[in-house]
Amino acid sequence: MRPDPSDTLDPDTPDTASSAASTAESPRAARVAVVVIGYNDRAHVADAVRSALAQGPAVAEVIAVDDCSTDGSAELLDQLAATEPRLRVLRRDVNSGGCGSPRNTGIDAVTTPYVMFLDSDDILPPGAVDALLSAATEAHAEVASGLCVRRELPSGREQPWQAPLYTARAVLARPSQRPRLVHDTLCVNKLYRTDFLREHGIRFPEGRFLYEDIVFTARMLAAGPRIALVPDRVYVWHVRRSAEQLSLSLDRDRIDNWQARIHACALAYDILLGAGQKELARAERAKFLEHEVRMYTRELGLRDAQYQRAWWAHTREFLAHYDDADWELNPGAPGRLLARVIQESPEPCDLPRLRELAARPARLLPPHARTPDGVPVWSADLPQVTLAPLLTRPTALLPLAVDAELRPRARASLLRLRLHELYGRVAEAGPREVDVEWRSRDDERTRGRTTVPLTPSNAETDAETGASGWSAELPVDLAALGAGTWDLRLTVRFADGAQRDITAHALTGVGRLSRRAVPSVRYGVLLIQPYATHSGALAVRVATGVRGGVQVVRSRMRRLLH
Repeated sequence: MRPDPSDTLDPDTPDTASSAASTAESPRAARVAVVVIGYNDRAHVADAVRSALAQGPAVAEVIAVDDCSTDGSAELLDQLAATEPRLRVLRRDVNSGGCGSPRNTGIDAVTTPYVMFLDSDDILPPGAVDALLSAATEAHAEVASGLCVRRELPSGREQPWQAPLYTARAVLARPSQRPRLVHDTLCVNKLYRTDFLREHGIRFPEGRFLYEDIVFTARMLAAGPRIALVPDRVYVWHVRRSAEQLSLSLDRDRIDNWQARIHACALAYDILLGAGQKELARAERAKFLEHEVRMYTRELGLRDAQYQRAWWAHTREFLAHYDDADWELNPGAPGRLLARVIQESPEPCDLPRLRELAARPARLLPPHARTPDGVPVWSADLPQVTLAPLLTRPTALLPLAVDAELRPRARASLLRLRLHELYGRVAEAGPREVDVEWRSRDDERTRGRTTVPLTPSNAETDAETGASGWSAELPVDLAALGAGTWDLRLTVRFADGAQRDITAHALTGVGRLSRRAVPSVRYGVLLIQPYATHSGALAVRVATGVRGGVQVVRSRMRRLLH
């Protein structure tokens, strides 16, 4: 998303001459403290501290707060401090059980004009502090914020966090100029004026409080700071899904995690509304639907029936607090449609279909029901959940459904695609062709990019859906993809000039997603496993050669044991 002109400049922005005069002091002067928190993370905390110290002279001190570790983390930090005068180690006497209390300890100890936060298992990339400090001083901003990237380990795959906020430099006189700020709930990709935090009493919830970032960010936004945004990478968030102890945000398989998430979001809404930030409060409720509800819905199929019922009940209870204005904002958005189904059904229902709608991008699978007078609705069982907003939603945002089936073969495997109609909107736009590519799960490289025409298919021959649609077939050279996990990505192009980037629903059934070994001229043998992701999208794992097959078996055994 490109910044609005009002987001980039405002009447309170000083002119270049006065700004230069007021920031004569080099932004690289020692003005920043980095608070590093950790608990029993001896394996990573030194890397975090070194990344903070390596930021250069702008960092006056690194305050490492050890939350009563028992693995030797504190002793390791003491050794580092013995040779680094900028490192100060603080030990808490009792473990807090969360991240908020040690960060508050750090805030209390800071002696510099600016502060930022770093978790023990993450790092600051080179130049992060300089980028944020320069932006803050030049704009006279209380807060400066930059791009965080999530780095999956050990693969190294990176994904930007809330990238639309950080496409260009911007200065906001107040947060309400860009309500999407509520989506960036991280505290670690930001630099704060220390006196701003202390003056407004902005602190983290104490003790074992999950999702403390959500509450802290709401308190920060409620105070109405002047904010500078930069497109620079300022934080690397390491995601270790195979770790023996998952991070608090990744450990979502217990219902108390969802309760904690709801509690944090409810507090954030109350904080913003209580401060008179009505637009931000409304945006916070919208964020809950489009982020939290969609994320957890995608995972519901992985949980047992008891969890599903409890999750459904807690979600319905929270949604009961939404008013008409909450529902009227962007009514065709996938999260709102999901929430309407949850709100109207006392018990969990249609979980596979909800999972597909919760995907990114969203997919609305058939059947596409209507009332007797032709109004689109969720299903015959829930006619009160209207889908009428889809009739006017832009083509590029429609939750299009494409079925996909990959048939591995000795020479060229065959990929079959079927695009479904959606209440007449697809035919109205005129689908013409589809771009097909395979994207590596490890490093985001793409292979096999090609474009094929979409041809109308006969509805009478579609026994599974009974719906009209468009189809395409194309060969896939899986050997050319090479070893790894590959996600299928599609772009449907329409006669009216619109296009929609989507993933495809993996067709299931006997033999459709089975692992197969096929001969290969290049590798001798390929082990091919088409599968459906947690959100139902088609992906494929490819192992090359006998050695690759053995590695697949070993990896599978490790996952089962873990």
